[in-house]
Amino acid sequence: MKKIAAVLLLFMLCGALGALGRGEQDGTRARRVEVSGTVRLVGSMPLPSLVITGEEREWYIDDNEKDKLMHLQHQMVTVRAKEHYSDLVFGNGMSAGRRYFLKDITVISPRRI
Repeated sequence: MKKIAAVLLLFMLCGALGALGRGEQDGTRARRVEVSGTVRLVGSMPLPSLVITGEEREWYIDDNEKDKLMHLQHQMVTVRAKEHYSDLVFGNGMSAGRRYFLKDITVISPRRI
């Protein structure tokens, strides 16, 4: 009985260590990027999201950074920022892609469409 408990404890510890190591893969490590695209408001009330839509992907704007870009909606902008990402997973465990976020934003150039 003690051997079974020890084996179960070992599996639980390995699972916990695996979850800790997954943080680096889930976008906790940021990189500096320069992003160009159209500023848009997506979603519905009460929690709409501000995004920059580029040719390759959409970047969600961190809630603390929205005031820097809110007045530039429907305009082309170029920004420098730290890019983070989060892996999305369906309820059955299958991958649903990634959602990219921008933090520490510096607006370089807004242009009218």
